Amino acid sequence: MTLPRGLTRRDFFMKLGILFNGIAASILAVPIVRYLLSPVTRERKAGYDSWIPLGNLEQFPSGETRLATYRNPVVNSWDGDTADIACWVRNVDGQTFQVFAINCAHLGCPVRWFPQSGLFMCPCHGGAYYQDGSRASGPPERGLFEYTYRIDDGKILIKAGEMPTPGQASNIVREIRPCV
Repeated sequence: MTLPRGLTRRDFFMKLGILFNGIAASILAVPIVRYLLSPVTRERKAGYDSWIPLGNLEQFPSGETRLATYRNPVVNSWDGDTADIACWVRNVDGQTFQVFAINCAHLGCPVRWFPQSGLFMCPCHGGAYYQDGSRASGPPERGLFEYTYRIDDGKILIKAGEMPTPGQASNIVREIRPCV
C-alpha cells in the first residue's frame, strides 16, 4: 500500500514512532535538565545565612549541657512542627560554648545526654560521644557535628540555616593509623 506523495506505510509508521519517541524523550528530559541547572537557577532562601537565638545565657549554666530548640529559618509552609530542630548546648566554662546537632554522626538518630556518665548516647547502634562531642565508642567514625555560635546581647545565637556537615565539624577523623 502506498500513501500519497510516495510515502509507504512502513515509512509513515517509522516517522510516527520517531515523533512519539522524541516527545517522550523531551518530557523525560525536562526534570533532568532542571536538576542539572538547579544550582545555577535556584537562589538561596532569605534565612539561609541568618543567626538564630537559642536563648539567654542564664538558661545554660556553666559546666552543664542543656537541650535547646529553634525554628529552622529555611522552611516551607507545609513543614509544621518538623521545622522545630533540637540541639545540645554545652556551657564549658561560663564563656565558651559548644552547640551540637542532636543527630548521631553515624545514621542521624537523635542522641541523648546522660549527665551521670557525661556521655551522649545514640539509641540506634550504641554510638557514644564524650561531653566535648568527640567519639567515645560505637560505629560513628567521628564526633558530633557542631554549629557555629556567637554571643550577642546576653543571648547565644547559632548559624542555623547552614546545617553542620563533616566538612565543618571540629571532631573529624583526620587520619587513620594502623594499630601497633
